[in-house]
Amino acid sequence: MSEKHTTPDGLVIVDKPSGFTSHDVVAKMRGIARTRRVGHAGTLDPMATGVLVLGVERATKLLGHLALTEKEYVGTVRLGQNTLTDDAEGEITSSTDASAVDRGALDTAVAKLTGDIMQVPSKVSAIKINGVRSYKRAREGEEFEIPARPVTVSSFAVHDVREAVADDGTPVLDLVVSVVCSSGTYIRALARDLGADLGVGGHLTALRRTRVGPYKLDTARTLDQLQQELTVMPVAEAAAAAFPRWDIDTRRARLLGNGVRLEMPDTYAGAGAVGVYAPDGRFLALVEEHQGKAKSLAVFG
Repeated sequence: MSEKHTTPDGLVIVDKPSGFTSHDVVAKMRGIARTRRVGHAGTLDPMATGVLVLGVERATKLLGHLALTEKEYVGTVRLGQNTLTDDAEGEITSSTDASAVDRGALDTAVAKLTGDIMQVPSKVSAIKINGVRSYKRAREGEEFEIPARPVTVSSFAVHDVREAVADDGTPVLDLVVSVVCSSGTYIRALARDLGADLGVGGHLTALRRTRVGPYKLDTARTLDQLQQELTVMPVAEAAAAAFPRWDIDTRRARLLGNGVRLEMPDTYAGAGAVGVYAPDGRFLALVEEHQGKAKSLAVFG
């Protein structure tokens, strides 16, 4: 009799290859983990590489809450050219000599894009406008506007400025940058807006996501590595890394299991999602404080 395959619950931290959509990675993981129950927390553009957080089996219930966490990137911005997609995937729509841009003007423009800002996402993003994906409207040549949205750029640093010449002979500047930002921030929109402010145009030529919330590149595995050995972070450990922890006694654990809304300590007021653990370390639920009581967001134990 063949041994029944069981897929472990948990998160898989993937180092996404360039050229793959986030959905491609999910499809590949369904094959590796041998389950349909796989999802991802926050997309990564096909061109980009780096940390993509996947949930397998019951851990898919964590994904919506993880998607809201802070993200960190390193990338390259080319000043001197605009593209249709605000990144290297799209055709070039304008070229301007960027060699005269000095560091002072650059630093001023970067500072304007740091902090709490309003950002207009790229037209080829997955944002829905009246129920239709923005990129679909753009592909069909439709004229439309995307409203600006509030995002937070905690840090936007330029580490190196390299002079280069584009394929069409335009003198350009390639900036090596790092960005720490809130969920929903488009790095290619930062590149576009930086170029626009400096009057020379700009787009993103490379992007690598190095962190999603507490999950970093050093724990990520390539799809090839995962094919060899599926590395899953157990749900309890994954939740402990991402959310505040609330340990409860056996009596409360039983009440929670019966659907009773527990009184929550004041320390968790306004903390957002909180992980609840039984005395034996089992991860029971993800809750949030609502009028002093624990409102269940997702139940595990």
